[in-house]
Amino acid sequence: MQGSDDTIMLTRREVLVAGATAVAASGVPRALAAATEAIGPQAAGAPVMSKVAFTVNGAAHTLEIDNRTTLLDALREQLRLTGTKKGCDHGQCGACTVIAGGRRINACLSLAVMHEGDRITTIEGLGTPGKLHPMQRAFVKHDGYQCGYCTPGQICSAVAVLEEIEAGVPSHASADLAARPQVTAEELRERMSGNICRCGAYSNIVEAISEVAGRRA
Repeated sequence: MQGSDDTIMLTRREVLVAGATAVAASGVPRALAAATEAIGPQAAGAPVMSKVAFTVNGAAHTLEIDNRTTLLDALREQLRLTGTKKGCDHGQCGACTVIAGGRRINACLSLAVMHEGDRITTIEGLGTPGKLHPMQRAFVKHDGYQCGYCTPGQICSAVAVLEEIEAGVPSHASADLAARPQVTAEELRERMSGNICRCGAYSNIVEAISEVAGRRA
């Protein structure tokens, strides 16, 4: 607005808008550029690549990958081992379970670069169609699957569970493994609780694991 003496008169709102515009035009771009430079190229979007070497199913591999790549994506996209499934991609379903460094993990929650030097076993490394792993045979015998999507993770987890039991690793269902002559169905259900079967084949899965556990005992 303009006064009678030709001087410019601004409302309070116009003053605030003009001030904010001036700050945006001058200070913000410089501040944003400085912040981007400080946090580095990774956060700014540019990938940071690293080499990682590990052994998968008995074969040595060296990959150059983005540091943000999960072990699951490295197995599926880089090594083409698609038996390991991507289910929830949030560590909630267990479909991506593999055995790494002697323990079962959710591959979707672990970065590939964290496994330098590890020995990793996926479902492809447990057995072949002509020579199935005992756990694979038991799953077939007891119909421990329906759609089959969760089955690779279920089997990898089941194999690791029996290794845990033999090594004396306690679970919530049993703090003293030596006190029991055999593994109970309750304990198997508790140990396998991180692997979800949306088809509901849980009883068949427990029967399959129990059979293999009985043979090993």
